[in-house]
Amino acid sequence: MFSIYILTYNEEIDIAACIESAMLSDDVIVIDSLSSDRTVEIAKRYPIRVVQHAFESHGRQRTWMLQEVPPKHEWVYILEADERITPELFQEGLQAIQSSEYVGYYVAERVMFMGHWIRYSTQYPRYQMRLFRHGKVWFSDYGHTEREVCDGPTSFLKETYPHYTCSKGLSRWIDKHNRYSSDEAVETVRQLEHGQINWQDLFLGKTEVDRRRALKDLSLRLPLRPVVRFLYMYFVLGGILDGGPGFAWCTLQTFYEYLILLKVWELKHMPTPQIPEPEASEPTSNPPPPVSSVS
Repeated sequence: MFSIYILTYNEEIDIAACIESAMLSDDVIVIDSLSSDRTVEIAKRYPIRVVQHAFESHGRQRTWMLQEVPPKHEWVYILEADERITPELFQEGLQAIQSSEYVGYYVAERVMFMGHWIRYSTQYPRYQMRLFRHGKVWFSDYGHTEREVCDGPTSFLKETYPHYTCSKGLSRWIDKHNRYSSDEAVETVRQLEHGQINWQDLFLGKTEVDRRRALKDLSLRLPLRPVVRFLYMYFVLGGILDGGPGFAWCTLQTFYEYLILLKVWELKHMPTPQIPEPEASEPTSNPPPPVSSVS
């Protein structure tokens, strides 16, 4: 058996279905970032653990979780509220943890948008570190998200999980990606100043994860990045085959890329706004007369 962590923040729409998919495990733990909606109330209806901790960043939240909230089992799976773990994936995970050869397993997501699986324009199969031996995998911050640090060899599972990326509505998606773009802009500036392209991983990377990360480092340096991204997703990856939802998805990702680009320009060319200090007023020789109150 393996334990399942669920990360939440204002997830009252998704949390019940997410928990119910995770109840295949006998140890489900919700790590909530001080939600202001009914997320915690709904989660506490289930026979699981619910722990709250103020959110700092994706990497730090995961690190805190792994250090401070010990799981019941040696192996753990990380699930986000807009994702589901399928019975097939769960069973494959149970088989995988019987081996001592690997410390963690990557799992591919199926992006669900406008009621459709966006198969082509999402670089499917696009893998994330999800199942791993506790104490052997940690996370650091990278842009708006995190990257794993693994103490040992890793492998890949064949089964996938659905990711309902817009389950809370388009307005919530736009708000979230507006925040994400600020973090990505900071990371872009850092990479342009201090990072470099790993050409070997780009062309000869052993895994999809290596190739995708090298491709992202390259994309940061391309002119007309938003246009290039749309053409790459819609025509090169085959997003045109995803139909109307695919076109909408590629357009939103192009907008997101443009937002990052604008915020990079802002970081480079606009000084950080400073709150002006109040001017000290000279003391008056004669204080103003008191104001009488009328009852």
